[in-house]
Parts: sequence; C-alpha cells; structure tokens
Amino acid sequence: MPQEVVLGFFGLCVFGQRATAREADLKVPTQVMLPVAGRLGISEPATRTTLNRMVHRGLLTRHKQGRTSAFELTPEAHTLLAQGRSRLFSARPFDHDPGTWTVLSCPLPETLRNARYQLQVRLTWAGFGAIQPHMWIAPGRVDVEAMLGDLLTGDVGHLVQAFHGTPTAPSDPRELVARAWDVSALRAVHEAFLDRWENAEPSPGEVLSQLLLLIDDWGRLLRSDPGLPAAYLDDDWPAPRSARTFSRLRRRLGPGAEEEIDQMSIPGFSRDVGYAARPS
Repeated sequence: MPQEVVLGFFGLCVFGQRATAREADLKVPTQVMLPVAGRLGISEPATRTTLNRMVHRGLLTRHKQGRTSAFELTPEAHTLLAQGRSRLFSARPFDHDPGTWTVLSCPLPETLRNARYQLQVRLTWAGFGAIQPHMWIAPGRVDVEAMLGDLLTGDVGHLVQAFHGTPTAPSDPRELVARAWDVSALRAVHEAFLDRWENAEPSPGEVLSQLLLLIDDWGRLLRSDPGLPAAYLDDDWPAPRSARTFSRLRRRLGPGAEEEIDQMSIPGFSRDVGYAARPS
C-alpha cells in the first residue's frame, strides 16, 4: 500500500482528475510526504523505505535540497500514472467492445528485470490476465502500442507480440476466463470495496487522506477486475454499484482535497497544474 499511496498523491498533484497533465517541475519534499502518509497509518520508516525503493525501481528521482530530499516522478512513472488514471476516472471502467479480446505474448527474460516489472504493472492496470507463462489476455481492444510503446525498444520490442480477435473452437472463452481470473475472488474484492465505501460519508478535515484511501482501494479493484464480458458473469455482478460509489465519493472529496494540497509547500505545484485544473 505505501507505494500506491505515494503514486496516488503524485497523481492528485500532477493530474488532478484529468488523464493528461501540463508540464510541471513538481518535486515533493520528504517533509510533505511523511505527514500525508502518517495520516494513513504508514510509519515514517516505512515511507522513507518506500521512497528509496521507488527511486531504485525507476519511478522517482531524488533531488537534494540542503540536508533534505525531494522526489519527482520519472518519465516512466509519469507515463504509468497517465495510463492508469485514464481508467481510474473513466465513467465506464468495466465496459469493453463485446466479443473482442487482446492477446499478448511477452517472454521477457529475467535479465530484463526492470522491463519485466514495468510490463507486469502496465498489463495488470490494463486488465490482462495470464493464461500461460508469458501469455496474457484482456477483454476488449487494448491499444498495446500506446500502453507499452516506451518499453518496446532495444532488447524488448521484438519479444512482444500482440493480437486482437475473438476466441474460436476448440478454445472455450469461459475456460479461458476461469484460467486467467478467479471470478469468485473478483466478486469478493467488489464486495469488500462496497462494504467499506458504499454507505460512507466524508468526514471534514481529513478529505485528502480519505480520497487517497478511496483511490488506493479503487485502484486495487481495477487491477483485479478487468471488466469481463457480462455473458460470463452473474446477473447481480456488483461492478456497476462499485463504479457509482467511487464516482459519488470522488465528487464529494475532490474540492476539499484540492484545498489541502494547495496549502502544502510543494515546489512546482500551482493551481494551473494541480488538482484544481479540471476538464472544461
């Protein structure tokens, strides 16, 4: 959870509720990140360890500011956030073109460890499930080049193969879905989200913390449920209720979270590039 919280906070500062962000030289000081994480019950050592790991993973760049540090998104993390948030704030995050599937073959060797990590994160966010080692499927027509374009270079590009199409005999779509996803577990994730948030009412004074927790839970749900075709799901599938719940609370918590971020001392942050910048 700590890494997701850090990325969620950067996402609110850089993107707001948009899928794209204006150019900004935004660096979050350690002194800002520690209390934000602390209000979510994450200890100072855990937050510092998470920031260091994210630097080593190529997600953050560290900048020294006197005796302290500040952190900035790397281009790779910026791309990852932009791609993830396009679904995070989608009005219909579980809907796809009916009957169409995307298939990926991704046999990346262990020597390309960082590329493997980036690939798996992006595939999970895009709704892919593994049906065999190195072979993934996702419902709908996923723009693979847009999702992986910056990774498909050098030793990686020629290893990834992508296809759009529909299953045909002897393939059984239900069997493929059952192999790639645990549908019962997906329902349980939705039910846990709804138990926590469906009847929740925002508390004044801690809206940023509540929004970060909401986004963390919602992101975990989206990484679990790719939006499987209704033909393979029960009539009372809870995804529509989850989407309505997230949309309601996001609208309620957004303005207060904007005010909290605007009051923080974050170099490079302004109302032109932060949470206050909403779509027209």
